[in-house]
Amino acid sequence: MIKVIGVRFRGGGKTYYFDPGEFELSPGMSVVVETARGTEVGMVSMSEREIEEEELTAPLKSVTRIASHEDFEILKANKEKEKEAFRICREKINAHGLEMKLVDVEYAFEGNKILFYFTADGRIDFRDLVKDLASVFKTRIELRQIGVRDETKMLGGIGICGRVLCCHSYLSDFAPVSIKMAKEQNLSLNPSKISGVCGRLMCCLKNEEDTYEYLNSRLPSVGEMVTVPADGVEGTVNSVNVLRQTVKVLIKTDGGDIEMKEYPVDGLDFGPDRKPPVPVTRRPLPDLSERSRGKAVFEETIIEEEIVITEETAAVPEEGSRQNGEKQNERRRRPYRRRRNQDAKRQHPDKKADGERKPSRPREKQ
Repeated sequence: MIKVIGVRFRGGGKTYYFDPGEFELSPGMSVVVETARGTEVGMVSMSEREIEEEELTAPLKSVTRIASHEDFEILKANKEKEKEAFRICREKINAHGLEMKLVDVEYAFEGNKILFYFTADGRIDFRDLVKDLASVFKTRIELRQIGVRDETKMLGGIGICGRVLCCHSYLSDFAPVSIKMAKEQNLSLNPSKISGVCGRLMCCLKNEEDTYEYLNSRLPSVGEMVTVPADGVEGTVNSVNVLRQTVKVLIKTDGGDIEMKEYPVDGLDFGPDRKPPVPVTRRPLPDLSERSRGKAVFEETIIEEEIVITEETAAVPEEGSRQNGEKQNERRRRPYRRRRNQDAKRQHPDKKADGERKPSRPREKQ
């Protein structure tokens, strides 16, 4: 067992494990740690606890120190620099005529690197832009392309529920969301009703999927025959209420009339072929005590459409890719040539088709 604490660097970001060392830390305290990206300041989001060594995915690093007043002054100065860098980068983008949208700028704590996050419809050749930015800031420049979900996570906003977006406040990972989840919850399939601020399906559909699967598994299907033990009668299911767990049943009376009554699902009997309800899996609730303080920056581990190009690795497509495109065009022309040869054989059997040799005939002796 190893003692660790959880540190979160940005609102809505992932929690990383660090060795507390000799420091006594509690949630909400700011610490300075060494990461793969260099020195960073993060907030303790998980108190000290013991975990198994198998849960660690990388070598455990120790906390360098508790953040001081000077560290907060550096962070404040970096925030001011980010505003100026954002303005300069946007002007450079317009000057080069690049079809890209600048989303956010992040200064490294030590000031030795600047990250520019942007969105675009396709791949962008920004070598000249990187050179201009490097000549202005005199430091390492990194441009990172992100998706629309990550853009919304960084900028934040208010959802249709009236609350801060889940991805901006506490959601650290993006789970895949499908249209099947909306059907399971009997929602309207209108894209404007089930899409979030980012234009994709709402993440809350995934959060409520397990609950609706369990509730729907306890209810009968419309048109199914059920028995009411309390009244000793049988009837046909007319409709169900998923959240209230009630069923409306059509029952035939002694006089031949049909009336509708509503019963709780626990008061009904089903056939012997009835499947058991979906088992409930209990999972720990997310820690919501740490509210977002500042902007939420997208996590590298949840990149949906990431293209990382630095000043050293920026390049345009080489000749090899151009040759591959020519080969692909050649393959597209082949079916047409094959059909053309077949048609030529039918119309002129004696005529040679494209790229085909007729067998040589032996010459007759005179």
